[in-house]
Amino acid sequence: MIPAGKTAALHGIHAIAYALFDENEALDRAAMRRQTELCLAAGVHGMAALGLATEVAKLSEGERRTVMDWVAEDTGGQVPLAFTISGNSVAEQVAQLRHAENVGADWVILQPPAVGSFPAGEYIRFFGRVAEKSTIPVAIQNAPAFLGRGLTAEDIRVLTREYPNISLLKGEGSAVEIERVIQLTEGRVPVFNGRAGLELIESLRAGCAGFILAPDCIDHAVRIYERFRAGEEAQAEEMYAQVLPAITFVMQGLEHLICYGKRLFAARTGLPVFDRAPALRPTDFGLSLVEAHAKRLGAFAAPNHAGKKPV
Repeated sequence: MIPAGKTAALHGIHAIAYALFDENEALDRAAMRRQTELCLAAGVHGMAALGLATEVAKLSEGERRTVMDWVAEDTGGQVPLAFTISGNSVAEQVAQLRHAENVGADWVILQPPAVGSFPAGEYIRFFGRVAEKSTIPVAIQNAPAFLGRGLTAEDIRVLTREYPNISLLKGEGSAVEIERVIQLTEGRVPVFNGRAGLELIESLRAGCAGFILAPDCIDHAVRIYERFRAGEEAQAEEMYAQVLPAITFVMQGLEHLICYGKRLFAARTGLPVFDRAPALRPTDFGLSLVEAHAKRLGAFAAPNHAGKKPV
């Protein structure tokens, strides 16, 4: 049993890595390393990978393990590390869980299996069976809008009571929905929101422990969170108002985020962008919006290293 204090200490803005590919559509080791370095230099409170922004459905089993190896190596224990676990059977998810444990993950985030559509009780038992095999804290990702299946706030209360090692939640919902979960779980379960940072201030007021975000605007998110946590809410709101147009631009759906959010990150950092097919391809107008948002946001708040020209 993992002590509750370990999960209670998790907070803040955590980066979920993009999958960065080279011109041959293979994972780009140098770009992936640079991405983690940039996020750490920006002051993120945690690192994560293999979520939806990592295009995990396009990665083979071996590539998923490679991403775990790389991000764990590059994070080097500087901040807490999480990996999203996906798979269509308990055995498949447990195998990935074991690799995450072996490379030093601090916690894992379980996605529901992508096959079928089942009553809540079936998902509760599925998550519970995987969690019972874990030696590290477990969260679930509750993102019905993106994954096509999910649990209600009442279901999550049942899940976390029946399986105490499921001690965190990665939500993808409105501040109102997230507040309901926090209330029903009586504050026992730290909740992290996502959605690129939409309703960031409102979600923190609702009681969110933090956010797990792709890195395109994450340097700004870190500073906003720190101002909020310091009690400087008016300043945090002003800072958030400046970055909200960019957040709104990238968060128009998952494929839109991967296409344009990744390019926004690249425009601010000098990293390359190559898509792995099938992919949403950017339009000239979309790229002009990327350029405009990148100019308003400024260069990424981390040391500048030379890189390839972004596409």
